[in-house]
Amino acid sequence: MKKSSHKNQRINGEVQRELSRIISREIKDPRINPMTSVTDVIVTPDLKFCKAFISVLGDEDSAKETFAGLQSAAGYIRRELARSINLRNTPELIFVMDNSIEYGIEMSKKIDEVVGNDSEALEDETVEGDSLDNETDEADLNGDEDE
Repeated sequence: MKKSSHKNQRINGEVQRELSRIISREIKDPRINPMTSVTDVIVTPDLKFCKAFISVLGDEDSAKETFAGLQSAAGYIRRELARSINLRNTPELIFVMDNSIEYGIEMSKKIDEVVGNDSEALEDETVEGDSLDNETDEADLNGDEDE
């Protein structure tokens, strides 16, 4: 089976949905942050291993505690995954912390800040340009044209 085959993509999607459901609804570990999401899942073609990318909304300590809670519940999660998905092999779970959402939010804030600064500078130039144009227009109205 090719790594990017349609069958492998379907398995990745199904495992991701089930992992999200198990983590959010069935695990009762208080260390796991309720704002934990499974951003991506990669199952090897032989179905032996599953790399699950986990994102935690919160501070760094919360992310570390969530990661520790997931590591300790890996056996339970794997058993529930085997019950809910009928696969030849139930993959061994490898959890990887994914900071891409936090990185995206940070970049979005920086972009908004730069765009805000540019628009303020543009408004300042426009206001200054308008005042010069208004003075010229008033001079034209008074007949004070330079010929």
